[in-house]
Amino acid sequence: MKEALLKLHLSVLIAGGTGVFGRVITLNEGLLVWYRLLLATLMFYVVLFVLDKLRKVQRRDAVRIAATGVLLALHWLFFYGSIKASNVSIGVVCLSLMSFFTALFDPLINRHRVSASEVLFSLIGVAGIVLIFHFDTRYRVGILMGILSSALASLFTICNKRVASDYPSGTVLLYEMGGGFAGLSLLLPFYLHFFPVMSLVPSAADWGSLLALASLCTVCLYILQIQVLKRISAFTFNLTYNLEPIYSIILAMIIFGEAKDLNASFYAGLGMIFLSVVMQTLRVVRQMKKR
Repeated sequence: MKEALLKLHLSVLIAGGTGVFGRVITLNEGLLVWYRLLLATLMFYVVLFVLDKLRKVQRRDAVRIAATGVLLALHWLFFYGSIKASNVSIGVVCLSLMSFFTALFDPLINRHRVSASEVLFSLIGVAGIVLIFHFDTRYRVGILMGILSSALASLFTICNKRVASDYPSGTVLLYEMGGGFAGLSLLLPFYLHFFPVMSLVPSAADWGSLLALASLCTVCLYILQIQVLKRISAFTFNLTYNLEPIYSIILAMIIFGEAKDLNASFYAGLGMIFLSVVMQTLRVVRQMKKR
């Protein structure tokens, strides 16, 4: 159990590092995500092939899973766009709005009643984002992109549950990565038309960071999560992953010195978001005790 907990926190730390790579890699967000999906798809295919875990997927299901992967690609696109338009801290804080969007989207997609308490707690997090947006005008574009990223991440999570139930998670993720890569490949020419770049080829330093992002923060992260979930409950797993934005912010402060760029409104907003997460966590704990 101790080893599993160490792996769990290591996986959260690695997940928190994805935002750092978004700041380090000099490519624009479109090319960054395109290369990440390309490398991750190839690496996942090799890993599953070597482990003999490749599974055949019916054509109809393959299309649905690949379409879900396009949502993942768009989420990453706006997430890294948010970081490049502002900073790592803003990008990861906006992801905390996932619970708010999930409380709205999940009842619509899965056709069940809206939870008033979930919406109420999530609105506290929304108020935190509004506080940062209103008083810190430097990062408004980054915040707007971060909010879109959070909405897309929520949609991806909900749709992923619907398409992933009949196949092994590794196979699903491979098709999602491949679908995201194919979808973004179709969109990229239009994207680059409006956001042109000097070069389509990464520098040597960017290649190193891209390989680390694809291998460490995608393939290795997935493998760690699978190992952890064999020993630890999903509730403990999700609860611990609430620390991911905190890890990202701490890493950004250490590596990029972002603390000096953040004002009192950011910390007040972060406090409200953290309060929202705590209240939702306590609600889930009470429900589990009743059961």
